[in-house]
Amino acid sequence: MYALVYITTSGEKESKKIGRTIVEERLAGCINIISTIESLYWWKGEIEEDKESILLVKTKVSNIENIIKRVKEIHSYENPAILAIPIIEGSKEYLDYLDGEIR
Repeated sequence: MYALVYITTSGEKESKKIGRTIVEERLAGCINIISTIESLYWWKGEIEEDKESILLVKTKVSNIENIIKRVKEIHSYENPAILAIPIIEGSKEYLDYLDGEIR
């Protein structure tokens, strides 16, 4: 079983740092970075407006807990958004590629 893990960061630089760590540690086969997004959210009773970045992490469900733990260790946010979304189907060739690259 596979998952897409959605992570927001403070910007492209942090996304690259976290993404490289996850891939180097073989917790994911591939990550994508969406460099700039606009975010509106509640934080400590106030509405915040920020520019952020998104990491899309392609991995196995069995690695989700390790990814969450590792991201929390190196992320600049007190409470980073880390959401795992199940992949219900994909091309056999791509899923085989993930199998070969993920620990």
